[in-house]
Amino acid sequence: MSTKIDWSGWPAAYDRVILDEIDSTMTEAARRAPSLTRPTWILALRQTEARGRRGRAWSNPDGNFSATLVMRPNGPPDQAALRSFVASMALYETLAKVVDPAKLSLKWPNDVLLNGGKVAGILLEASGQGTGTDWLSVGVGINLQTAPRPAEVEARALPPVALADHTPAQLPPEGVLFELACAFERWETSFRTYGFDPLRQSWLRHAARLGQPIIARTGNSQVEGIFDTVDIAGNLILTTAQGRQAIAAADVYFQGEG
Repeated sequence: MSTKIDWSGWPAAYDRVILDEIDSTMTEAARRAPSLTRPTWILALRQTEARGRRGRAWSNPDGNFSATLVMRPNGPPDQAALRSFVASMALYETLAKVVDPAKLSLKWPNDVLLNGGKVAGILLEASGQGTGTDWLSVGVGINLQTAPRPAEVEARALPPVALADHTPAQLPPEGVLFELACAFERWETSFRTYGFDPLRQSWLRHAARLGQPIIARTGNSQVEGIFDTVDIAGNLILTTAQGRQAIAAADVYFQGEG
């Protein structure tokens, strides 16, 4: 059953669905997407088959936050992918309401860190043909109450942390959904109105390890260099011994990891 939340300020252009239990909000989003006429947030109070990036299993203890926004971005795939930055900034603003913003940072491409540990993550999945994007699912997971055990996360990954260990605030998932949806709408409106650069500049102000050495791994290859910036296409830009390199997709590790 849903917690009593004042939904009066909910973004008018967005719908919401709150489910007690589901296999995965991303899977449910794919099932519902063909019939949706408006952007829709799907919140599950419990997931039984949660998944993360590249099909990896994702530990999702009870009491945490799991939601997916299904939307029709009406643009090419490269523009649809920039919604990870929209979601990152929305997550940052949501969490900054209950913890010191100075303790939060954003890890390219899809993680939010709290005191250097992973507190939240984003997963994007899109469907479309040719140069269009029929629909986009933006999955968001937050460790509200409990962090996964080290054995439940990928080797070399940052240690997971729980928000409850850093704030006395009691955060029901429905309340988090309200704040997140409102913040997402603001950043999405900015992105549609002014383009990516203002969003990019805001993201960079909170970027983890900017100007420091990092490792970007894709498959069996890796690139080491100084995290210089994120370019106008959302690519990670590293300054390496061979020069500047643009990386479109990778797993990022910080110095001393991996």
